[in-house]
Amino acid sequence: MIHDPFGALQNFRLASGTQARYYALSALEAAGLGPVSRLPVSLRIVLESLLRHCDGRKVTQEHVRQLAGWQPNAPRSSEVPFVVARILLQDFTGVPLLCDLAAMRGVAQRFGKDPKIIEPLVPVDLVVDHSVQVDHYNVANALDLNMRLEFQRNAERYRFIKWGMQAFDTFRVVPPGIGIVHQVNLEYLARGVWQKDGVYYPDTLVGTDSHTTMINGLGVVGWGVGGIEAEAGMLGQPIYFLTPDVVGVHLAGQLREGVTATDLVLVVTEMLRRAKVVGKFVEFFGSGAASLTLPDRATLANMAPEYGATLGFFPPDEETANYLTATGRSAEEVDAFRAYFQAQGLFGMPQPGEIDYSAVLELDLASVVPSVAGPKRPQDRIPLPALKTKFTELFSQPAAINGYGKSAVTLGERHALPIYLPLDCLPPVEAAGKGQAMARNEVEMLDNRPADGPSCPDPEEHVEGLKQPVGDIGHGDVLIAAITSCTNTSNPGVMLAAGLLAQKAVARGLTVHPRTKTSLAPGSRVVTEYLSRAGLLPALERLGFRVVAYGCTTCIGNSGPLDSRLEDVLNEQDLVCAAVLSGNRNFEARIHSSIKANFLMSPPLVVAFAIAGRVGIDLTSEPLGVGRDGQPVMLKDIWPSAQEIAAAMSHATDPATYRTLYQDFARGNPLWNEISTHTGQVYAWEPSTYIAEPPFFEGFTLTPGAVADIRAARALAIFGDSVTTDHISPAGSIKPGSPAGEYLLAHGVSVPDFNSYGSRRGNHEVMMRGTFANVRIRNLMLPAKADGARVEGGVTCLQPGGDLMSIHAAAVTYQARGTPTLVFAGEEYGTGSSRDWAAKGPRLLGVRAVVAKGFERIHRSNLVGMGVLPLQFKGADSVDSLGIVGDEEFDLLDLDAHLRPGQDVLLTIRRPDGSRREVTLQLRVDTPIEVDYLRHGGILPYVLSELLTDTVAA
Repeated sequence: MIHDPFGALQNFRLASGTQARYYALSALEAAGLGPVSRLPVSLRIVLESLLRHCDGRKVTQEHVRQLAGWQPNAPRSSEVPFVVARILLQDFTGVPLLCDLAAMRGVAQRFGKDPKIIEPLVPVDLVVDHSVQVDHYNVANALDLNMRLEFQRNAERYRFIKWGMQAFDTFRVVPPGIGIVHQVNLEYLARGVWQKDGVYYPDTLVGTDSHTTMINGLGVVGWGVGGIEAEAGMLGQPIYFLTPDVVGVHLAGQLREGVTATDLVLVVTEMLRRAKVVGKFVEFFGSGAASLTLPDRATLANMAPEYGATLGFFPPDEETANYLTATGRSAEEVDAFRAYFQAQGLFGMPQPGEIDYSAVLELDLASVVPSVAGPKRPQDRIPLPALKTKFTELFSQPAAINGYGKSAVTLGERHALPIYLPLDCLPPVEAAGKGQAMARNEVEMLDNRPADGPSCPDPEEHVEGLKQPVGDIGHGDVLIAAITSCTNTSNPGVMLAAGLLAQKAVARGLTVHPRTKTSLAPGSRVVTEYLSRAGLLPALERLGFRVVAYGCTTCIGNSGPLDSRLEDVLNEQDLVCAAVLSGNRNFEARIHSSIKANFLMSPPLVVAFAIAGRVGIDLTSEPLGVGRDGQPVMLKDIWPSAQEIAAAMSHATDPATYRTLYQDFARGNPLWNEISTHTGQVYAWEPSTYIAEPPFFEGFTLTPGAVADIRAARALAIFGDSVTTDHISPAGSIKPGSPAGEYLLAHGVSVPDFNSYGSRRGNHEVMMRGTFANVRIRNLMLPAKADGARVEGGVTCLQPGGDLMSIHAAAVTYQARGTPTLVFAGEEYGTGSSRDWAAKGPRLLGVRAVVAKGFERIHRSNLVGMGVLPLQFKGADSVDSLGIVGDEEFDLLDLDAHLRPGQDVLLTIRRPDGSRREVTLQLRVDTPIEVDYLRHGGILPYVLSELLTDTVAA
């Protein structure tokens, strides 16, 4: 149905001469609604959606007027009902979302309604990319071996996804082995503009992964939301958000020779974190922004969650149109894209003074220097020359201030590493003089390493006398080197640079030590194609960077196991070893539970550090290694020039390659084609430790209830600053002794078949046991150790009495007693991935509210979506200032009486000695619609109630 209360529906002309229709934003300015032409481009694209969907119900004329009259520095109290063009899912978040949809269909059927009323109203794409793990590496068939393991482990999940494909009409799936969701979105799914009934409109979306923002580099407005919020969007609800501030980032100048887009994004992440852009739109503009290639823009946009912004947006221009052409979009699509945005006055990179921003930040691209970030947070940038000094400082700093608490004199200690490999697996210098010479195919035969790490089969079974120990290991050694993650594998410039550096390194005789687990996980099959055409893949393979998967691997914790004997040495000696990766996240225990120092960097630097073998090195002044001529090789000796990269770039801009590789997902994908599935509109739930009917609709009614008061609550846990969604709901391996591991063992699942938390997100029993179970999480209720550090792991003190037990066990005990619980935290609570289970898990554990100094945007929304109250300390108040230690009782009363966005709530603290204290908190419910969500017990019951009520009324 077409709505046009403002008379904005007008015509524009395509290059073919065809007339097309669009909602002209200029009509709003002509009608006196405000200086629309000076609004940030990202806001104007949102405004177009309001204008096009203005039906007087979910989107009113007042909504349009408010956004059209946006003021750069006005108070932010109005909500924006954003109706997006499509929804994007990855499988870790998509499977539990599909579980929720299936459960809603079951409820509809029980109410006597047609289950088909639960149906996505906008197109939904699910890209299966998070389930593959790096078990096999540095062998010729690593990709095939890892995919076979992936399908073996995830057969139940994939059958469920295939059921969804046949049950829902608007639900498409990109199967495993194609690429990472955001790179597939950038290279294929995004169309620039869409048209329906002859009306053209911009591509917009939300996705269930925080790095959905990568698409902002293509001029597309989109960001990450929780699956529960995306689900509501699929079912006809607008995505509600508070009218944002928009920070303009003026980029001037150009990047210098030898500086990569990765270096730029690490500088920007550090800069914008300090500028506190959390929850704001960020829009890049200026001549520097125009000079960046589209992949460079996408790299910057991708890491918006790391700098805290909702968006990291680049307005569309000719570079955008050129990228659409280069990646195989049709001439008609590119023409429509260019003509539409030109008609709207939105085509071309804005220059200083043309747009009104809430604030403007300046960055000269020429000031950017080669950098890495870590070892625990992506915003902690370290200029490359300073890494050695910084690592040394952190090594001996107390754990209480984020160091490793080691004695500086132990930094250089080496420990025996009893892992055996054929001599030909060793670097040439170590193997020199051994008198062994073998054909390459024989080495590959011997070096067919098993899943538990970098050890060959017993060489004596094949060639006598080849068995030699790998050597030793020490602090700072690089044990994982991974070219991974959509952030950088989507960028041909840095990927070709990695290949060129590898080519030069191999030519000089440099190698990677066998204790380093190397992997190349391209974000799409296109990457392998252009690296092969450029002749660079063989050199990467020689250094161990063989293709292991087309999906999210090391960056999300799917790095796979290290050799068990290597890990034994790590743990016995408490070594601080390193991972280097071209990813976007390096939170504690995310990459690998035994690797304590994780550094983000560009793909060529990943290769360089793999060769160097350690992070305690200044690559600008110390050699990477010794070449076959016996001479030291410096990084500058093998760093590719801009001219060399440009010469190789033609291999990455062939439209036919993109069209061919994205043409037919089923063809050549036998593992996916062989998966059988259920049919029907309602899912037949079966006993499974992977897929289970979620409990969120138990006791569902059509009428909302009240937000109950919280009386005599206990603290389930108290956390400090920067608790991430990885801490709250891990995605990595499941330990046998953990509550989740014990549950799986009790249900007949052997330890090798545990898989990961991420793969089991469709089973609430596993996920609630994994909540707050990260091995690095620190509950401040526990006593400190002698060195001042806190005990790590998901443990708490049950009150009264203070008995130590797992957080899950304590939660179950409190629930049996009828005792509500609270979680307390510091700043930046919930940073990281848009992980539903970081809100669903606490809800199932009985957590009624989270009280923190500050919340990350997506997680705050997820808490509300699950009916958990986000409450924020005001002013200087905090856990420390109020003396909260965890043995208190807490009251939060009169919650429902005047429930409204941002209201004050009184927290009463009652201590064991009988004393009491009252403190005022702010309810971080930001929009009126969120009040309705809370009264219904969450967003899903709200949407289901609306759908069933509409059906009754009809």
